[in-house]
Amino acid sequence: MTHVSERSSQARKITPWNGGTSRGRKRTTSYADAGVSIHAGEQAVELLKTKVRKTFRPEVVGGIGGFAGLFALDTTKYRKPLLASSADGVGTKLVIAQQMGIHDTVGIDLVAMVVDDIVACGAEPLFLLDYIACGEVVPDRVIEIAAGITDGCRYAGCSLLGGEIAEHPGVLRPDEYDLAATGVGVVEADEVLDEKRVEVGDVIIAMGSSGLHSNGYSLVRHVLLGAGRMRLDTVVDELGAQRTLGEELLTPTKIYTKDCLALIKECEVHAFAHITGGGIPGNLVRVLRSHVDAVMDRSTWRPQPIFDLIASKGKIEPDEMERTFNMGVGMICIVAPQDADRAMALLKARNVDAWVAGEIVEGTGQVQMIGQHTRG
Repeated sequence: MTHVSERSSQARKITPWNGGTSRGRKRTTSYADAGVSIHAGEQAVELLKTKVRKTFRPEVVGGIGGFAGLFALDTTKYRKPLLASSADGVGTKLVIAQQMGIHDTVGIDLVAMVVDDIVACGAEPLFLLDYIACGEVVPDRVIEIAAGITDGCRYAGCSLLGGEIAEHPGVLRPDEYDLAATGVGVVEADEVLDEKRVEVGDVIIAMGSSGLHSNGYSLVRHVLLGAGRMRLDTVVDELGAQRTLGEELLTPTKIYTKDCLALIKECEVHAFAHITGGGIPGNLVRVLRSHVDAVMDRSTWRPQPIFDLIASKGKIEPDEMERTFNMGVGMICIVAPQDADRAMALLKARNVDAWVAGEIVEGTGQVQMIGQHTRG
């Protein structure tokens, strides 16, 4: 986060008319008159510096506040390095955060969406750049958002190298904001994980999600808050644990980056599939070639109660639920059959909720969802 702007980091004085005598001269207009506070932006950046520095890896060069973040890639560590990049946002989950007045968890969501896409190809995330667009820069609120982003970066082991805080009065309401981020990672060219490695007999291991993560919130808001007329501050018995609906919907996305990197180091991993928009069928198919199918057995797990609540309130068909939501699975790992037990043991040791959910069989590049989810 280097500065605050609409497109400029400088506040300019604008004189609409400067002719005639001083008595007839109109007063000058400042950037603040248009709704942009340079001071608030500078204050927010200053408050962020300590939190951001806590994410720095040894490769980070310099500090915060320059025009670009610098990262020294140690090329002696790699034989033929490839840079991997990803960009994403949080989507309409932000509306829930703004209505609840809780702004830190969506920062974790932002990081998760980027770094777990990067690690899916076998790359180690190195650094992330964020973009925060606000109707009004409120330093305390920006600090909350950034606290989540820095937490997410620490969980993923990557540096928050810089970014942008932009103030957009007249476009966003004072309490509105949007988030986006871009991340960069590195992987050896001959160690990239993709569909070419997946073969018949491979084992599919599912890693449990923390809930909805950051996808499908337009449908969630339509079903629960719109047609369902539910309130965010209501304790919903079906969800258990005496949690309000808002707390459930703001559960942060689980970050799997370090777990995936540990699997790569210790096991013969053939592919990962990050389960985001499109659900299991829409994302697992991306790592299948035309001669294999992935068979996922629903009876091996039970989705969290929030998925049942959405389906029942909205009268949503199972196929539509699976196309929209992760249904309790946030990341899928495809491993060689001889390493399945080793992978499961490693994930258990790392306290990751994981289970064998299926296998790779001969086919035509499809995802087969079989069986029915277990019930508690």
